[in-house]
Amino acid sequence: MLREERFERAEKVIHLGFWVNAVLMVMKLAAGHFGGSEAVFADGVESGCDFVALLFTMVALRVGRKPFDARHPYGHGKAENVAAFVIALVIGGAGMFILVQSVRTIMSRSWQTPDLIAVAAALLTIVIKEGLYRYSVAAGRKLDSPALQAVAMDHRKDALTSVGTLVGVVGAYAGFGIMDPLAAGLTSLFIFKIGYETFRSALHDLMDGQPPGDFIRAVTDLAEGVEHVHEIRGRRSGQYIIIDLKLDMDPEMTVKQSHDIATCVKKLIFERFPNVGDVMIHINPHDEEHEDLIRL
Repeated sequence: MLREERFERAEKVIHLGFWVNAVLMVMKLAAGHFGGSEAVFADGVESGCDFVALLFTMVALRVGRKPFDARHPYGHGKAENVAAFVIALVIGGAGMFILVQSVRTIMSRSWQTPDLIAVAAALLTIVIKEGLYRYSVAAGRKLDSPALQAVAMDHRKDALTSVGTLVGVVGAYAGFGIMDPLAAGLTSLFIFKIGYETFRSALHDLMDGQPPGDFIRAVTDLAEGVEHVHEIRGRRSGQYIIIDLKLDMDPEMTVKQSHDIATCVKKLIFERFPNVGDVMIHINPHDEEHEDLIRL
């Protein structure tokens, strides 16, 4: 898949989630307010936070698709990682808001019996958000996009929130009023878990953490078929992974011969792994001891 096609596919997924989320936000706020359900209204406020997060992600994708330039020689892909980090914070903030509101309602015993419209809103949200999650997570994995995967987890968080909301609203509708704020409070714990996982993944990428071990092994095996791999490192920049590769070669080779082999390795990696953005190759003589000069 070409670079522009990758970003266009990602933007399509984000735009769909953005507009669907906007409609759900208005629907849940209205249903919660007029239907007398604190859980549904809190769910609507949370969708408002998601609306802002998706808007930020759309901006990040536009920045991330810009090619490298003199000031950003490694491209602008980190914008996606920053977006994933912000989404994680938004998820955590939404969870805190729901938890505080539910505790206040339980402590003050100010819950009320919701109307049937609140039940319908919660049920509809579950169906729509679970569908968005599956669509977004499939695209995120195919494109290996951290921003899309974070958005997908945000959709799953909304679906889980609405499951708890539905249980609470149905219970409150049946006469057990405390179930409405109680369900909202318990659901916030699931939200915190998803927020933590998204935060941890985004922070790992922002700190230039090593890509998954199976990916590194696959790249190493591919390069080993041409020349011996001395060392390999990688780091993520948005949808792409940048690889630093050290190869051991025959010291009697000419510069051109070793360069041709390095170019061959790079082409093989690009052909096999469409999510690799660049490969920097350093050549070492294989029969000589050498010291790696590094200050990190």
